[in-house]
Amino acid sequence: MAGHFGSARLIASAMTNSPESKTAISPRRDQDFPEWYQQVIRAAELAESSDVRGCMVIRPWGFGICENMQRQLDAMFRATGHRNAYFPLFIPLSYFAKEAEHVEGFAKECAVVTHSRLEVGPDGKMRPASELAEPLVVRPTSETIIGASYAKWVQSYRDLPILINQWANVVRWEMRPRLFLRTTEFLWQEGHTVHETEAEAREETERMLNIYETFVREHCAVPGFAGEKSESERFPGAVQTLSIEAMVQDRKAIQAGTSHFLGQNFARASGIQFQDREGKQEFGWTTSWGMSTRMIGTVVMMHSDDDGLVLPPRIAPTQIVILPITPKEETRGKVLEACDRLAEQLRAQKFGDAPIEVEVDKRDLGGGAKNWDWIKKGVPLRLEIGPRDLEKDSVAISRRDQ
Repeated sequence: MAGHFGSARLIASAMTNSPESKTAISPRRDQDFPEWYQQVIRAAELAESSDVRGCMVIRPWGFGICENMQRQLDAMFRATGHRNAYFPLFIPLSYFAKEAEHVEGFAKECAVVTHSRLEVGPDGKMRPASELAEPLVVRPTSETIIGASYAKWVQSYRDLPILINQWANVVRWEMRPRLFLRTTEFLWQEGHTVHETEAEAREETERMLNIYETFVREHCAVPGFAGEKSESERFPGAVQTLSIEAMVQDRKAIQAGTSHFLGQNFARASGIQFQDREGKQEFGWTTSWGMSTRMIGTVVMMHSDDDGLVLPPRIAPTQIVILPITPKEETRGKVLEACDRLAEQLRAQKFGDAPIEVEVDKRDLGGGAKNWDWIKKGVPLRLEIGPRDLEKDSVAISRRDQ
């Protein structure tokens, strides 16, 4: 297989060194990093702002990244004995009142449902009707509602540990939204566990932080620092908060994943009690841990360049795109056949723990337009096959990270 990597490096070097050079993304990183970030997301068709203030629409390419992250993290959770469940989106206000420090930490971010239905008013417009007996908080995090279930499930030390994860959406009112980094509604996973002893709960807290660190470094190729948060930055109601702080190109750190040792605080508030090995009543020791779609924004800010998104292969929705070059109709069939045959050969191989994802781009667009489309989307490898390549039995290869 042949490729023109030397020429690509020379061109890239010239573009970097020339202040007059044009890039696919404007402004460049060195001109306005926050705006560059927004433009990369737009050019890659990852997401867009919705008509609901602070909320976003995650487009298929962006959701493909999200699905890969979910699949890979979920496998890591399952390997350590965790299982998935689902709990209600709505949480009674009284549940938050049980844990004062927790509710105080989230109070200003909570969305609250106060009515159960709509009706048409005298003016012909819809308005809320039928006020609820108790307001419902739209899930900002689930410690309190999950704790209510755990209090029913845990009776004896034999019922422990409980190791459960939930994939869900959460809502926290955001005053300064930025796609993926800070939005009113976002997607995440939140793990919630109960243990017999403090030592087991602390071990769980560190184990999950290590999983996040492995995922961030090995799957997302993002450098980071793992450690304990200061008391002022601690999760509301937690005894200890550990986090992985990911480094990005503007020399700032982004909180990429957190793991909390909650002690017995939430167990006391929720009534999670069990009979210990001596027959005494004891409160459980709990943890919670989570990673959100913020990780996609972190990847964008770490790897992308002034021509668009750059994706690590393990989380890319498509790892290889094949671009047929068909200047003449009489050779089109043979070129497309060769592209499909190569795609099948590549799909039969694995990268990491999954088959390689390959797409043959047969759109009726010029080769240059298609090529730039995939550059901006950050697909790791682009293969071009045309009539001359068939004659030489070769393929032109371009790597996005070069």
